[in-house]
Amino acid sequence: MSLPTDITVAVRKSLFYIVLLTLVFISFSRQDNTTADIAMALPFFVVLYFLFFSLDRPAVSNWLRNRLQGNIRWITLFPLLLIVLFYSYLALNSVNPFKGTVFLVPYLLFFPVLAYAARDNNKPQIDWFDFVVFFLYFFPVTLVKLDSSGNLPFHGGGFDSVYRIAVMLSAIFAFSVVRDLKDIGAYPVFRRKFLFTVLWVWVVFYIFVFVIGYSVRFIRPGELPGWDMSRVELVLRKILSIFLHTALFEELVFRGLLQNMLGKRIKQAASWKSFWIWGLAILLVFSLLAGYALKGSMQWFPALITLLLFAAAWFLEKAGKQGMGVYTALAITSVIFGLVHFHSGSIIFTGLAGIGGWAYGYVYLKTKNIFYVALLHALVNASPLILGLELAK
Repeated sequence: MSLPTDITVAVRKSLFYIVLLTLVFISFSRQDNTTADIAMALPFFVVLYFLFFSLDRPAVSNWLRNRLQGNIRWITLFPLLLIVLFYSYLALNSVNPFKGTVFLVPYLLFFPVLAYAARDNNKPQIDWFDFVVFFLYFFPVTLVKLDSSGNLPFHGGGFDSVYRIAVMLSAIFAFSVVRDLKDIGAYPVFRRKFLFTVLWVWVVFYIFVFVIGYSVRFIRPGELPGWDMSRVELVLRKILSIFLHTALFEELVFRGLLQNMLGKRIKQAASWKSFWIWGLAILLVFSLLAGYALKGSMQWFPALITLLLFAAAWFLEKAGKQGMGVYTALAITSVIFGLVHFHSGSIIFTGLAGIGGWAYGYVYLKTKNIFYVALLHALVNASPLILGLELAK
């Protein structure tokens, strides 16, 4: 049976990107890993990232949804495939796949898929059930630390882990294919306009952050080494590591899913003000609690950032700059993103992360693609190395 033309085109695009990433993977891994480790990881790397590059493409997700027709038996084959890949990778690397917290993986990967498979997903409206599934999935995922997550390569891998990629794939399959949530943007595309957006937002954001950070002695200029080939390689490795290991996961969670669903929910309600009021009231309390729970001065800083972000959302909503509720969803998501960085132990960093959330969310609004948001995220996190700055966390 021949595949439809749009599916063939989508697969070719994914193959193009996976070939490029595989070449980078081999080039960057051979310095610190044995040939055997790279060869062991390569098939898993290719399969997982090919799925990641393909699953949310509209042609692919629509085709899969039509083929599955809501049949729960067929739907559950995908998380089962992810579990088989994860456990087999651990077993091949002489790790007991049923020791410690690793036994939780089947629950985590099956949960969002089964939740949506058991529900009527013909309704396009976003409701409480979507947010419950979101929080019940990602809350334990962020808390559970696996005894072995299956690094790629296994020893000293820097290209994320089988577990982390499987978590993202399970979420994309559940929300995009089974739930039919649009605009997640979890697939790579090349657009010069999008790349330009990332670059100018990065520059503006870091100028803004530098002014604030320098004034409160959070950022200090350091000695900037010369730009030779070894430094260029170090910077590229840093950006790529952040992009794959941290940024893609966080941007899928906060922008592709949470901000996306919030924006759609507010638009459905046909009134953004109630969401704005309740969002500000609740998050302002949490911002104050976060500020006063952390050591140091300026405990009011996270609350101030919350007020400023919600004020910006209010004026942009009133001006009708984009669809109704878009900037309210952006403000809510940005503040939540900042607050989850409470673990940094820094009041200033927590507040600045909220501003970073606004920058990332803005790029998502302009591109509807988490790969470009993740690129901005990686550039921001690598900026101290690129610009020779020291952060006083």
